[in-house]
Amino acid sequence: MKRVLTYAAAGLIGIGIGAYSALAMSGLLPGDRRIGDGIEINGWVGDLSQGSVDASPYLRTRIARHGLLALANTEAIYFIRAYDDAGDPLSEQCTYRISGGELPAGWWSITLYNDENFLPANGDDALSFDASRAGEGEWSVDVSANRPPDGASWISSRNAGEFDLTLRLYMPERSALENPNAEIAAPNVELVGCQGDEA
Repeated sequence: MKRVLTYAAAGLIGIGIGAYSALAMSGLLPGDRRIGDGIEINGWVGDLSQGSVDASPYLRTRIARHGLLALANTEAIYFIRAYDDAGDPLSEQCTYRISGGELPAGWWSITLYNDENFLPANGDDALSFDASRAGEGEWSVDVSANRPPDGASWISSRNAGEFDLTLRLYMPERSALENPNAEIAAPNVELVGCQGDEA
């Protein structure tokens, strides 16, 4: 009887570990908004196998869960960022400044998604920033719940809760695919301040 109970307990533990690891690998645990684990550049996480036959079943599950229609990497590379430069979760209670320079792609965009992987429900018409607004050279855009009074470029985080940012590089240059860590200067995400901070 003792041996049967030991086997039963071991079996239950194995099932539990297997179920947990499958949920974790598929991105189905609460609060896990990452897509892919292939590369990390300046806090932005992506996987060059997205949209290809090389994508693992776990990556495909993550993509389906996040509602991302992933193109082949020759057409687009995707990166997700859910933390600021200090490693804290992005929150609508705070203001951030995203800054960067030219990116090795025909066109690029940064879009904000809420903690349920949807565009936040607000009428601000300011949920993304792209190459057409950045111009050439260095650029920056503020992310906050309220429009900046100085007329700065803006992504609205109103009604987003804890959110993440998706960087898409469309028609990436070959060098970006062959050596992404060296060729892609992913933007910084700097905390400016949060509601309730002392002035």
